[in-house]
Amino acid sequence: MHEVSKLKDRFYIVATSSILDPHRLILKQGETFGVFSRFGDILPFGKGEQGLYHEGTRFLSRYLLEINGLRPLFLSSNVDEDNILITVDLSNPDLYKGGRELLKRDIVHVMRSRLLFDGCCLEHIRLRNFSREAEASLDLELEFEADFADIFEVRGMKRKRRGRTLPTEADGQEIRLSYEGLDGVVRHTIIKFSSPPDGIKENRRAFFKKNLRPGQTGNFFLTVSCISGKHKRPPAYKQACIKAQKMAQDFRETVTGVHTSNELFNESIKKATSDIMMMLTGTPHGLYPYGGIPWYAAAFGRDGIITALQCLWIKPEIARDVLRYLAATQAHEQDKKRASEPGKIIHESRNGEMAALGEIPFDAYYGSVDSTPLFLMLAGAYLKRTGDMELIREIWESIELAVLWMENYGDVDGDGFLEYVPHRDGLINQGWKDSFDSVFHRDGTFPEGPIALCEVQGYAYAARRETAEMAAAAGKKELAQRLSREAEALRENFDRAFWDPVLGSYALALDGNKKPCRVLASNAGHTLFTSIARPERASMVARKLTSDSMFSGWGIRTLSSGELPYNPMSYHNGSVWPHDNSIAAAGFSRYMLKEPFIKVFTGMFEASLFMEFQRLPELFCGFHRRKGQPPTLYPVACAPQTWASGSLILMLQTALGLEFDPKNSRLIMREPVLPGFLEWVRLKNLFVMPGKPVDLNIRRYKESVSVEVEKKAPGISITVYK
Repeated sequence: MHEVSKLKDRFYIVATSSILDPHRLILKQGETFGVFSRFGDILPFGKGEQGLYHEGTRFLSRYLLEINGLRPLFLSSNVDEDNILITVDLSNPDLYKGGRELLKRDIVHVMRSRLLFDGCCLEHIRLRNFSREAEASLDLELEFEADFADIFEVRGMKRKRRGRTLPTEADGQEIRLSYEGLDGVVRHTIIKFSSPPDGIKENRRAFFKKNLRPGQTGNFFLTVSCISGKHKRPPAYKQACIKAQKMAQDFRETVTGVHTSNELFNESIKKATSDIMMMLTGTPHGLYPYGGIPWYAAAFGRDGIITALQCLWIKPEIARDVLRYLAATQAHEQDKKRASEPGKIIHESRNGEMAALGEIPFDAYYGSVDSTPLFLMLAGAYLKRTGDMELIREIWESIELAVLWMENYGDVDGDGFLEYVPHRDGLINQGWKDSFDSVFHRDGTFPEGPIALCEVQGYAYAARRETAEMAAAAGKKELAQRLSREAEALRENFDRAFWDPVLGSYALALDGNKKPCRVLASNAGHTLFTSIARPERASMVARKLTSDSMFSGWGIRTLSSGELPYNPMSYHNGSVWPHDNSIAAAGFSRYMLKEPFIKVFTGMFEASLFMEFQRLPELFCGFHRRKGQPPTLYPVACAPQTWASGSLILMLQTALGLEFDPKNSRLIMREPVLPGFLEWVRLKNLFVMPGKPVDLNIRRYKESVSVEVEKKAPGISITVYK
């Protein structure tokens, strides 16, 4: 189980047990996700996160299949390439009764196929007797429990009071587990079987007697419905499969296809794309990329924006929906508990009982200093990518409010920098490194606020530049000129206040007394991504971030190994985060620093090869790379984590130097370069404008690349700068 540190960070996830079995099967669809063991079961082992969850609550905390009172033998398990269907292959163990052998092992094949759809978990269990002579008589038992724990309880928070567990009900074909929450909502887990069980014990254990002749196959289905409110009729298994596969096919047809000379890279990109598709969740404002499973299956402002930026070139519609969602949920009033201020963009939005009751502030929480400038950055980047001025006009009021927040609230002490004051009711630190110990001085002491992070000043600079361009396009000349002037002034002041010649990089932050935190951290890489870094500083920053103290061999660490709080097993003080690396790598490329870019791109791709399903996790440990050894996993990392999934996608765009000029119907490739592991890259249906795709074949040739246009829509031009 987990325990929360009450003294330092109320919302810190602490693991008091290792992962007993690191192989997890994960599905998500809409507001429902499941974390299952390799057997397809749900058991309270390891980190205790296994379960079937819906709208922030665990609706199934135990789900166990046994044969004659024994666990079946494991053969294999996997998730299909579209993250729709889990398939688990099992067989019977040796079965005895009274010392007499009833059935040898591996005679009966048990296949479990499972998907999530419309708030339900649907499963098909198929048995086949492979004996040519013997009849197989089996007693299958399925056991169910539901603790209806809020996701924050699963993470480790202790509640003073809980709601009421209602009596379990069972009839001939159905088991109903129920809970009445303190929020007044009655939640039900309903397990319905396609054929009546031969018995139900303790209202939670269903028994099926199966007699299979030689060669005979037996099938049955069950549906687990997660209900909080109105009960909808659950879909049939086959019907749900067809609909889910159609949705996946429709998505694939709208995403740029990527195929390369490296089949392993193809698999990593394919998994990244399907993970992002799985994490897209319907909202009243469009599809939003939720953060990660299991802990962050919710809408996060920062995460959604960065994912949208990473995927802007292959699927700009993600950015469009993210902008609409964030504009609709933008704060319009002050609320200290939620860290809400007029114009501020949301940090996190949660469902669930604890959020509804205010036991956590995250039903609509605004405690991030960077979501607001990142929102403006995304709006500007989206306009450059699509030319969609109609959407910019639609959200223009939110854009202006975000600018006003930076001026009126974000600059706490009026010095021109964006800052935050540690939030007593929520997050202490409010940048992307939001653990309690992620910001400090060189001697390890924690700074007093307000705190100005180096990367946040870069976001503020880019936000002003992007908004100036949007304002100019909207005919607001005076606003455009003012924001351009403010951006350049910020750039000058930033360099003066943050550059540390001894460090050879930008300081991590300024404290409330404007004293720099002279710490070498990965945050400095974001200053290249936003172009706030002066050109003469950029090569020094890149050299520092790819030095032995910062670069693990797999990627850039969050903190230099030479700093006092360095710990490669920590969350933010020495670990490696893929999204952080993708941002730094894109920054290197913006300053034409090809060698460090390729170093990071190569390290991240090679790390993905050692990960389960070639899926880059939220983070991994920052131990130095050892020959023949994989990266060391972080014990409570989310996987998938959406902005980790977008990392290789962004780095591929960066390698190809892809830029878009929709006003002139033009695609630009600026200084394209392919790393050693890619001989060629083929892009299919790269939409320069809606309905106007191009197909490209990019091939490495000595130190340069050649670009072949295989197909091009009329009116589209392609310019390559080398």
